[in-house]
Amino acid sequence: NTFEKPLTPSEEQEYLKRYKNGDEEASSDFKKLRLVAHIVKHYNFDEKDIEEYLSIGTIGLIKAIKTFDCSKGNRLATYASKCIDNELLMALRSEKKKNK
Repeated sequence: NTFEKPLTPSEEQEYLKRYKNGDEEASSDFKKLRLVAHIVKHYNFDEKDIEEYLSIGTIGLIKAIKTFDCSKGNRLATYASKCIDNELLMALRSEKKKNK
């Protein structure tokens, strides 16, 4: 599968501004980011689990978009990657607890 090109910093700022001003459609452009797939592939999931973890990673991305503060000088991708990782790790810990 090929992914869309990453957003440029100016596109990222524009979509964030639109989203913060109440344009819910702007968030759908962030959901197309290949960042989630990039992070998920670093974990060793079975082929059948990848779709589930892509969904979990997307939840982390949505949380990142909602809580991102661009006034702190960070890029969304940096912040979002941590949020996505956190969601995946929480899911893995939960799964591990269930299997005990």
